[in-house]
Amino acid sequence: MSKPITFVTGNAKKLEELVAILGPNFPRTIISKKVDLPELQGEIDEIAVKKCKEAARQVDGPVLIEDTSLCFNALEGLPGPYIKWFLEKLRPEGLHRMLSGWEDKSARAICTFAYCESCADEPQIFQGITEGVIVEPRGPRDFGWDPVFQPKGYDKTYAELPKSEKNTISHRFRALDLLRKHFENDK
Repeated sequence: MSKPITFVTGNAKKLEELVAILGPNFPRTIISKKVDLPELQGEIDEIAVKKCKEAARQVDGPVLIEDTSLCFNALEGLPGPYIKWFLEKLRPEGLHRMLSGWEDKSARAICTFAYCESCADEPQIFQGITEGVIVEPRGPRDFGWDPVFQPKGYDKTYAELPKSEKNTISHRFRALDLLRKHFENDK
């Protein structure tokens, strides 16, 4: 019997979305735990690997961490992995205003999951990307920057889409789909 995987988050909405996307047939039990991890700087994959190693050390078992980035193409990928801090200070309206002087409003939503079975193992990376554009905030304000991100091919923001639809196209879905396939092939 495999130990449960600890998803390191204090965000109940993230856990709820993760469990919904992985579905009832995921072969491992997932629990969550809030762990204070350092806010690292660097490139997306580098941050995920370091956070995962530290989480595995603190949890002393299988861990899964998530790092989300919102990359504005006009700003050469910023705010990127620092989106949490930009959103906290600027709110969705400020994120939209950041691009007011730019014609290019395109963006990439990137979700990176890092998983390792123990602190002795090297983390594995599962990354999903959704292309889109930054728009004036629309829809509910209950999940981060969802009100300003409109995925390519859609006329609604993530916030305006029904969760069931968002969960089939989002950057998080794409990353978790890779994770699920990894575990299904590992059986």
